[in-house]
Amino acid sequence: MSDMLPAHIRDRTLLIVDDDAPLRNRLARAMEQRGFEVRSAAGVAEGLDVAAHRPPAYAVIDMRLEDGNGLDVVEALRDARHDIRIVMLTGYGNIASAVTAVKKGAIDYLAKPADADQIIAALLEHDRPLPPPPEDPMSADRVRWEHIQRVFEQCNRNVSETARRLKMHRRTLQRILNKHAPRG
Repeated sequence: MSDMLPAHIRDRTLLIVDDDAPLRNRLARAMEQRGFEVRSAAGVAEGLDVAAHRPPAYAVIDMRLEDGNGLDVVEALRDARHDIRIVMLTGYGNIASAVTAVKKGAIDYLAKPADADQIIAALLEHDRPLPPPPEDPMSADRVRWEHIQRVFEQCNRNVSETARRLKMHRRTLQRILNKHAPRG
């Protein structure tokens, strides 16, 4: 009977790539308890090594890692195994990053903190055209702040260039950048 199941259901190998060791270890334990065979990596280099030598059926990858961008691991895993199911995690979620992650091969994009049940639902769900709406969506202020942060990063953290592109005064932008992200 198990030979009739698709490979990604028979194969429960999972790679978790996150530079936050406590989070990575907690998630690994939770996923092992749910039947996955987990391998962990602390960064891009370790993730690329797993992709090259033992690509898993599933992966959960943090976007921003100490040694680079998790999207590099997504690409390598997708190249190594076309049927892999990848979920991106990030504490810096924005629409542009989500679109890029999906274009590179991720099937879903979750904002931290995401729990094991949310991650499993994203990894295993095959028939949902869109993820369910968030229980607590970002506020308009938060969406604005995320957009400003994205443009700032795209301008290589150059305040003057970012202000020019956003058509706002440089000092106004500096005040916004010096504040913490709005809640929600």
